Amino acid sequence: MTTVPADEEAGSDVHVREAERADLLAVFHIEQEAFPQPWPFSAFERFLDEPGFLVAQVRDDADSRETATVGDDGRVVGYVVADVVPEHGDSLGHIKDIAVAEECRGQGVGRRLLQRALTVLATESVGSVKLEVRESNDTARRLYRGFGFERRGRLPGYYSNGEDALVMVREF
Repeated sequence: MTTVPADEEAGSDVHVREAERADLLAVFHIEQEAFPQPWPFSAFERFLDEPGFLVAQVRDDADSRETATVGDDGRVVGYVVADVVPEHGDSLGHIKDIAVAEECRGQGVGRRLLQRALTVLATESVGSVKLEVRESNDTARRLYRGFGFERRGRLPGYYSNGEDALVMVREF
């Protein structure tokens, strides 16, 4: 009997897995496309081998095997970077970065990445998870609220254009 992990529901064409070095160029291209203030390539290199650095990769439903090669720019369609940081003697999960390729937005890829990142962070025994989001990013804020994140603060002028970030937290 074969079991299917939660992020690989029957008929799904997206597989979430840990990022590998060969994925970095695809991740970097998505980052540049998604954000006006993108992370440098070296930032992603620092998170390699962290369990919370995940990518979403497209599969070909016409063939039961994965046809995407690791690191193929056309096949990695999203990523999330999450880690654990110490805070006052406790461990706090931090969703640092999440993005989906423009042509795949609105198809549940971000939801799947966030769910898997939260699962990874839960195994690290964190009591809560935080993230920062642009105040103007209503789509992302709705996604985060759907996962139980609540607004806990504001970081004035956090982004290079002077826009505030909202700090959102989810308790486990």
